[in-house]
Amino acid sequence: MLLRPRQKLFVERSLAALDTHGNALGVAPTGAGKTIMLSAVAGQMIGDGDAKACVLAHRDELTEQNSTKFSRVNPTLTTSVVDAGEKSWKGQVTFAMVPTLARPANLDRLPALDLLVIDEAHHAVAESYRRVIDRALQRNPMVRIFGVTATPNRGDRRGLREVFSNVSDQIRIGELIASGHLVKPRTFVIDVGVQDKLKTVRRTAADFDMGEVDAIMNKAPVTDQVVRHWREKAGNRQTVVFCSTVNHAENVAGAFSADGVRAVVVYGEMAEADRRAAIDRYGRGEIQVVVNVAVLTEGWDHQPTSCVVLLRPSSYKSTMIQMIGRGLRTVNPEEHPGIIKSDCIVLDFGTSTLLHGSLEQDVDLVGHQANGDAPTKECPECGAIVPLAVQECPLCGHVWEGGGGMAVPLSDFIMSEIDLLKRSSFEWCDIFGDGAALVANGFNAWAGIFFLNGRWYGVAGRLKQASHLIAAGERIVCLAAADDWLNANETDESAHKSKGWLKQPPTDRQLAFLPVEYRADFGLTRYRASALLTFKFNRSAIRSLVFGADEAAVAVAA
Repeated sequence: MLLRPRQKLFVERSLAALDTHGNALGVAPTGAGKTIMLSAVAGQMIGDGDAKACVLAHRDELTEQNSTKFSRVNPTLTTSVVDAGEKSWKGQVTFAMVPTLARPANLDRLPALDLLVIDEAHHAVAESYRRVIDRALQRNPMVRIFGVTATPNRGDRRGLREVFSNVSDQIRIGELIASGHLVKPRTFVIDVGVQDKLKTVRRTAADFDMGEVDAIMNKAPVTDQVVRHWREKAGNRQTVVFCSTVNHAENVAGAFSADGVRAVVVYGEMAEADRRAAIDRYGRGEIQVVVNVAVLTEGWDHQPTSCVVLLRPSSYKSTMIQMIGRGLRTVNPEEHPGIIKSDCIVLDFGTSTLLHGSLEQDVDLVGHQANGDAPTKECPECGAIVPLAVQECPLCGHVWEGGGGMAVPLSDFIMSEIDLLKRSSFEWCDIFGDGAALVANGFNAWAGIFFLNGRWYGVAGRLKQASHLIAAGERIVCLAAADDWLNANETDESAHKSKGWLKQPPTDRQLAFLPVEYRADFGLTRYRASALLTFKFNRSAIRSLVFGADEAAVAVAA
C-alpha cells in the first residue's frame, strides 16, 4: 500500500528524529492513520536485516489491529505476538500487550531490541510501561524508542519528558479537515447565564472539580435552555453530550426525553452489558442523543454523530479535542446509507472553547502545505525539541504566550483546501472535461468521484470485484476517500503518475474499445485511455450506486 503525502512526511521526520536523538514522539489525531505511520517507521527501521522491534499496546484489540495493519504496510516482514494467549518473539517485529509483557517472567524473556514502538504513548510513563522500557534499555542501551499518540497531555499532569526528548512531528486536526479526512466543526459558544460561575470552579489534580460544575449546570432552567438551543441549531442530528456527573447526565437525558427526543445515559459505573446495549441502540439509530460521563471521550466513534454538546469544562485542551473529535469522523455510505455529513455542530455551554480556543482557530493557525524539515523550538520548561507551531508542549504541558511563536492576527489566516489532485500519487482524469467526473486507476483498483444534484459521491472498485460507494457529500471528502482507496490497494509499482509509460500513446487495443473520435485525438495518452475505459466498463455500476445513494439521501432528509 501507499502512504498519503502527509503520512510520508510524518514518517520521514520521525526517522530523522530517531537517528538524531535516539527517541521521538509523534503526535497525530484520530483520522491521521497513526497505525499506518508507526508501521512505516518500524518497517523502515528494521529493513531486511536481523534487527528486532517490539510494538506495545495496552489492549488486546489494539495489538491485533496494529499487527494486521503492519502486515499490510510491510508484507515481507515477519511478525509474532506476546499477549495472554501467545508469547512468541520469533518475528522480526513482535506486537505485545503491556499488561502481559510487564510481568516479571515475561520480561525475563525480552530479547535485545533495536526499536521499541509505543502506541498510545501518553501511557509511556505509567509503571507497567516503564518496566518494559527500562528492561529494553538494559538489554540494549542503544535501543531506539518511538511513540505515537493523539493526546500527549495526561490527566495527572505527568509529562512524557522522562521517556522522550523531542516531538518529531505533529499533525493537526486542521490539516485533516483541510484534506477531507475529517469534517469541519461549527462551534457555538452559548452562555446560559452560568459562564461567570464556571470560571470560578477550582481545578483538581486531574481536571476541574465536577462536583462544583454539577452544582452550577445541573439545574432545570439551564438544562431546558440546552435542549432549546440544541433544537434550534442541531435539528435532527445524532448527538453526543458530555456531562459533569451521573445525576447531571440523567437529568439532561430526562429533559431531552420530555421534549420528545430519544435519549440514553451511559457512565462508567453501569453494568458493562447495559452500557454496551445503550451504545448499540445509539449505533443502530434507535436513539438520537447519548448523554455520557467520562465514557465516550476516547476509543469510541459513531460516524453519523454530527453534533457534540459540552456541558462541562475541560482543563486540558487535549480533552476538549477528544470530546469534539467524536463528531468529526466522515461517514462510510455503505455502512450508513443515505446519511450525508459535511460538518459537526459543537454546542459549548461551558468554558472549554473560551479557555483553549476553538478548533477553527487551530485550523487557521496551521500551514497546510507541510514539507521538508519541521521548524522547531526548545521548550523553556523541559528543554524538549518540539514543532514551532505547537502552543502547548506535548511533553510537559508548558504553554507559550502569543500563539506558540506564531503571533499573527487570526484574520490573516484563511483555511485552504489541500489540493489532493496535485499531491495524489495518481493521475486524476477529468472524464467529460467539466470537472463533474474524475477517475484514477492502478493495476489492481480504480476510484472516481462524481457530482449529482449538489453532492459528490465516491465510487471505487477492484479487478473482478463489485464496485463500492465509499463516500458522499463534500468534494474534498470524496476525493480523500477515493485517493485512500487507491493507496490501500496499490503499490509504488502501480500507475503512479511519475511513471513514464503514462504519457505514451494509447495502444491499438485501447482504441478499439473507445469511441471512434478518440482515434483522431493525438493528445490522448495511454493512461487517460485506461481511465476512460475504466469509466466505460463500470458506468452502469457507477450510475446505479450514485443514483441510489442520491435517492437514499433525499429519503433520509425528508
